[in-house]
Amino acid sequence: MAVFFSLSSLKYLLLIIIIPLATSLSFNFDTFTPNDHNVTYERDASPENGAILLTKNLLNRDINASIGRAIYSKPLHLWDKASRNLTDFTTHFSFSINSQGRTKYGDGFAFFLAPAGSTIPYNTTRGGSLGLTSNNERLNSSSNHFVAVEFDTFSNFYDPPGDHVGVDINSMQSLVNVTWFSSIPNGTKTDAWINYNSNSKNLTVVFTDFQPQGNNITLTVLQNLSYNLDLREYLPEWVTFGFTGGAGGRFAFQRIYSWNFTSSLDNMTDTGVTLSNTKPKDAPTKTKLGLVVGLISGGCVLVAVCALVLFAFWRKSKVREDDYVFDGSMTNEFQKSAGPKKFLYSELARCTNNFSQEEMLGRGGFGGVYKGYLSESNSYIAVKRVSRESQQGIKEYVSEVRIVSRLRHKHLVQLIGWCHQKRELLLVYEFMPNGSLDHHIFSGKSHLAWPLRFKIAQGLASALLYLHEEWEQCVVHRDIKSSNIMLDSNFNAKLGDFGLARLVDHDKGSQTTVLAGTMGYMAPECVTTGKANKETDVYSFGIVVLEIGCGRKPIDPKAEEHRVNIVDWVWRLYGMRSILEAVDPKLSSEFNEEEMEHLLVVGLWCAHPDNNCRPSIRQAVQVLNFEAPLPTLPRNMPVPTYCSFSRHLPTLSVSSTHETSGTEIALAQIQHSVNGNTTDASIKRTSSSACSSSTSVLYPS
Repeated sequence: MAVFFSLSSLKYLLLIIIIPLATSLSFNFDTFTPNDHNVTYERDASPENGAILLTKNLLNRDINASIGRAIYSKPLHLWDKASRNLTDFTTHFSFSINSQGRTKYGDGFAFFLAPAGSTIPYNTTRGGSLGLTSNNERLNSSSNHFVAVEFDTFSNFYDPPGDHVGVDINSMQSLVNVTWFSSIPNGTKTDAWINYNSNSKNLTVVFTDFQPQGNNITLTVLQNLSYNLDLREYLPEWVTFGFTGGAGGRFAFQRIYSWNFTSSLDNMTDTGVTLSNTKPKDAPTKTKLGLVVGLISGGCVLVAVCALVLFAFWRKSKVREDDYVFDGSMTNEFQKSAGPKKFLYSELARCTNNFSQEEMLGRGGFGGVYKGYLSESNSYIAVKRVSRESQQGIKEYVSEVRIVSRLRHKHLVQLIGWCHQKRELLLVYEFMPNGSLDHHIFSGKSHLAWPLRFKIAQGLASALLYLHEEWEQCVVHRDIKSSNIMLDSNFNAKLGDFGLARLVDHDKGSQTTVLAGTMGYMAPECVTTGKANKETDVYSFGIVVLEIGCGRKPIDPKAEEHRVNIVDWVWRLYGMRSILEAVDPKLSSEFNEEEMEHLLVVGLWCAHPDNNCRPSIRQAVQVLNFEAPLPTLPRNMPVPTYCSFSRHLPTLSVSSTHETSGTEIALAQIQHSVNGNTTDASIKRTSSSACSSSTSVLYPS
């Protein structure tokens, strides 16, 4: 392989080496310690137990106000005077404001930018100004300029009622604000993201909201607001930035637990840089000598750089040749499809803070998912980093782009783009601010009210109906589970993760394949035959539906014997005419009984051990929507027919599991599905009851 450089190319390469193109600032604090000099504290602010405490504890003290600042020790180059270029920046911090149960508290804190060297004004003695301006300049701070995002917990005469988040410019009266359900009496930890886009001049704030739902239930959501401003009009080139807070007679602890920040400023002028071979006629001899020395030095540097470049090309030529065939063939295929676009690796690395742990949303069987921000579109994205180390990871990546790029449905996660560069496989999706369904059902940190749960079940059913019957081909998902169901800002269900999905014709039946999916959600016949089809997807849907109603995982090895398997347990209660005893205790009595009965019975119907007795997804949708009567199910859970599997189990390719190991789940699922003892031979049993779906009687007589 040969590498060629023209003289002009070498000239520009040298220019790139000796002239810095951008100024960037990036840091990440997971904890704060007294001996870390990267954070400067002012007045009452101090590090305490790994966090920043912005104000003093005023309880049982004679003082009636406390003010403090914590700033990054180095200033930020906000914009460049020569080029007029303005920086982009993104910051994320977690914090709490804790009134320790008191319902009256104040005053709040702000993330701010102010002229470099700015300090708390000497005559600021009250908490209401949050340490940003003096007492007499709250509404027109001519002496102390600032731009701030305030988290205000006390309503002054110029504030809206209640806790709120707002954008302030040289005034404590916010230019734009939104109500904040803050959960301050409980001191709940909160997250905030602030992004400034230099092209659109847009400042966007996203933060955690804790909205009360009644009956001591709180819903955790993401709230946002934005404001357009040109920071060059209000602040100088270099600025101080960080946190400032205040507290008055109504006190609350204000703590910052973590903080990361990234900025990038292009220093090149708009007209660029001109290389010239001419010189002024009156240049002195010393200038000529300097020019000669400079050219020789530059030439030496250039030769060294070229040698390094050639060596790097030589070392990586084999890898690149291998990648070319792989990447080139995929690129040609993917670009034929409309919709998702090709992203550059550098673009996705930049918007995810180089795939930092701080931005990780979760990890699946084939890689991690990271939150990112696209400044060009002023939107958040989720980037899935698929592992390329395994053949299965590559298959998932290809399958996802091939299938999802062609699907369009309001209850499917939208694939925005893809990237395979630098031996990385990346998938770009729309960002789902409320995360995955399993987090809300199982984590204990959030709670879904009944109307949202029923809406989620109906939305998931609608998505599956589209995949199975309404699109041009039948899509068998093969990995339907609560962690693959995402929730948008309005808690609409969106089915995602099509890495294991397969396309089949509508008139074809089962597809024999390597066993894939997640134990606990896989139909019994999948474990014994390796066949995936619409019926196995319906089974997984039934398990998720039962999770939504019962608030528990499909297999719980630590539970009593009759409660280990969710299908066994709920079916047992159904036979005793006590199916509502399976309802999630967190719901208490706050649910519609008729809707709950429909949900749980449809869940059992779909999770019927005999695949011939399961409904189509269309039938399940009709019952969930009260367009068809409830089916009559056998009082005792039927036993399916099994083929021999003890000696020839298909190869397992399990995408992920919950806390229980795959082996434990597989054994529990098989044993509880057959309701009998396994042997070294085969298990052959027949269903003990016929199927029925035509009557409206809820319980069999």
